[in-house]
Amino acid sequence: MATTTASITLSSDLLTDALSVSTNTECKKAGSATDDLDQMDYGYIEIATGDEYDLLDANNAGLNTDKGNKVYIANHSTDETFYVTVAIDGAIGRLYAGDWMFIPWRCVDQHDDIELQAFGGTNTICYAYFHEGRTLTSS
Repeated sequence: MATTTASITLSSDLLTDALSVSTNTECKKAGSATDDLDQMDYGYIEIATGDEYDLLDANNAGLNTDKGNKVYIANHSTDETFYVTVAIDGAIGRLYAGDWMFIPWRCVDQHDDIELQAFGGTNTICYAYFHEGRTLTSS
């Protein structure tokens, strides 16, 4: 199995003392010390101004509910006035051109969709969904 590690480094000179924080973690399966998730889905989409898009649909029977799911979303647009709003049953915030986010995601009911809406122009979005393997059913 592959290991998925998330790392972040924050530094700032806004304070009189420099701020520097760095951390990393291995993405684990739910309720386990197992340090790997089974699968990853990823892609690029373009969303025109005013369009709303369900990036991940919680009603999708193939998604694992209440597991160790992680989602990465990045706005690869280059115009600093372009942004997308991100919502899961209410607003989370805006991702402007060059911004990104990495969050845990629980997809339990229809209100847990990850929804994006574009503003300013056509936004180019990169995303990755790290998750435990889907349960396959026989026909």
